[in-house]
Amino acid sequence: MYLTRTKSRRNHKDYQCVLLRESYRENGSVKNRTIANLSHCAPEEIEAIELALKNKGNLDSLRARVGPVTVQEGLSVGALWTVLEVARRLGIERALGNDRQGKLALWQVLARVLDQGSRLSAVRLAQTHAACDALALDQGFTEDDLYDNLSWLETSQASIEDRLFRDRWSDGATDLFFYDVTSSYLEGTDNALADWGYNRDKKKGKKQVVVGLLCDAEGAPVSVEVFRGNTTDVQTFDSQVKKAAERFKCMRVTFVGDRGMIKKKGQEALRREQMHYITALTKPQIEKLLGDGVFQLEMFDETVCVVEGDGVRYVLRRNPCRAEELAASRADKRKAVEATVAKVNADLDQRKKAKVETALGKVAEKIGRLQVGKWLSVKADGRRLVVAVDEEALARAARLDGCYVIVSDLPADALSGEAVHDRYKDLALVEWAFRTCKTAHLEMRPIYVRTEAHTRGHALVVMLAYLIVRELARAWAALDVTVEEGLARLATLCSTTIRVGGSKVQTHAIPVAREDSRRLLEAAGVRLPEALPSRGLRVVTRRRLPSRRKNQ
Repeated sequence: MYLTRTKSRRNHKDYQCVLLRESYRENGSVKNRTIANLSHCAPEEIEAIELALKNKGNLDSLRARVGPVTVQEGLSVGALWTVLEVARRLGIERALGNDRQGKLALWQVLARVLDQGSRLSAVRLAQTHAACDALALDQGFTEDDLYDNLSWLETSQASIEDRLFRDRWSDGATDLFFYDVTSSYLEGTDNALADWGYNRDKKKGKKQVVVGLLCDAEGAPVSVEVFRGNTTDVQTFDSQVKKAAERFKCMRVTFVGDRGMIKKKGQEALRREQMHYITALTKPQIEKLLGDGVFQLEMFDETVCVVEGDGVRYVLRRNPCRAEELAASRADKRKAVEATVAKVNADLDQRKKAKVETALGKVAEKIGRLQVGKWLSVKADGRRLVVAVDEEALARAARLDGCYVIVSDLPADALSGEAVHDRYKDLALVEWAFRTCKTAHLEMRPIYVRTEAHTRGHALVVMLAYLIVRELARAWAALDVTVEEGLARLATLCSTTIRVGGSKVQTHAIPVAREDSRRLLEAAGVRLPEALPSRGLRVVTRRRLPSRRKNQ
């Protein structure tokens, strides 16, 4: 191999073409071919290649010319490069853009996947992972830059989500949206969207925000929206219909929502956009329809039963496993009350001054807490308490065990009753997304940021991170490795920093992965580069927390 240089002059400007070429023989003739065009390389890079080629037959001479080579442990690369490659494959990098704010946002997403925490922890993570080199950042950053980046994410959220959606559904061909709502509690009381509401996290005394997640037909999130903590599920729905129609340009799609989500107002909004719905009825709604004779209790069975009425279809089914679970739960609660009564009776026997009324109040409190008062009660027989079960009331409470009704306005020729049932059950994909985002790998909660913009930006970061976790979970499922375990293994794959002579230029050489890391990389479809150029950027935290951080 050898280098060739040719010079030319056009429009009063000098140009140089540098080619890496090699000679070879073909049918007895010597021929030449070009391997690479190095014209775009820096002069020092071209000089280094030329020096190596000139001394390839005498490495001792080359070492003497370049000076001693220093090798030391570098930054972690394996886990970072894996999640970065997945983010590129999913179009997240393209959606965020290639400017500085886009790269900082991408780092926040990657850091959320690698190690959940605050903006401060994301900065510290960049000190141990080759973030600046892998993302080709032109300057370092602090936690204040990441807080400002959350505001940029909030203002750019619509365009980011639109680009992601078009990347997945270029022709807007998705015919189904899944939508569900959850809440996430807050540390502190100063968040701009914080309010009291139905707390799904069971955190007493904590304000919350409400989070709505819109997913496509494959269960992949396409949009996330944060509402005030006192917003009801129904109030969040209209904005999703408008988003699908106006932003995503979708027509004649079907929304799948949990029971009580798509009510009369939401159904009207869907009809205006020529869209349809699949949802489930609440227990009081089922009781009313049974009373009106729309369908009968005998129609509930393990097989799906479809009933048409009022321009909609009702899909009926009884889940025997769920019925057994509810029966076992009632039996356990009854045993718990009886155990409390036995303990109270023993106390009344031993303590003659103990009051029966106090004992009754204690057991009544237990019954109320277990919510079994409709069919179970306690009464006094002298100084002994006796548990009484109303068998008729118990039978009424248990008659709908395992029964559920799915309702849809889709015509029968568009989707069968069994398919309507199955699509509603696919709503579990959104529930799995919420579990992953809230309590499992990504840990959206508790939310520590305070401003409205930062809260919305934080939610978007978590949604984008979930897309990566979802993809890795699929890739590593056959290896019986969780995403956390896989990333922990790959995080041990570090670069080797090489510095030649007294040069300030250094390179992150990446070693060959060991066997378990190689399997993870292959399953994820990721190929590590041989080296990363070192940019020598510093990522630091603020030594003192400035006053502006109090309102982040």
